[in-house]
Amino acid sequence: MKHDLESNKKNAIAFYQMAYLGGPLKAVEKYVGAEYIQHNPLVGDGKQAFIDYFETMARDFPGKSIEFIRAVAEGDLVALHTHQVWPGGEQYVTMDFFRFDDNGKIVEHWDSIQEVPDETKNGNSMY
Repeated sequence: MKHDLESNKKNAIAFYQMAYLGGPLKAVEKYVGAEYIQHNPLVGDGKQAFIDYFETMARDFPGKSIEFIRAVAEGDLVALHTHQVWPGGEQYVTMDFFRFDDNGKIVEHWDSIQEVPDETKNGNSMY
């Protein structure tokens, strides 16, 4: 099946933003397929573990923000590059990968997160 790359990018962003900003149940209901395979070692496998993790995050860390820097789609995958600012001013760069099923629903997730350093040896930003 040929995937709608633009739709998948928009849906990955909407899913991530909705879950991150406090609506993980709605995000799962709207954007996730029959299964949800999680590769983040801090989050359990499956839909309910995802919901539980993001509900706890919303409760414990209100006021965080996220900016989507870029989205890249190829085949059944979407990669997102984000800038997150957490309460207290901590800043993080994330790389998230989402796999979509043939119905355009998210079914698998990988990610990596790194704190944005105050300075770099190369002088380049994380973005």
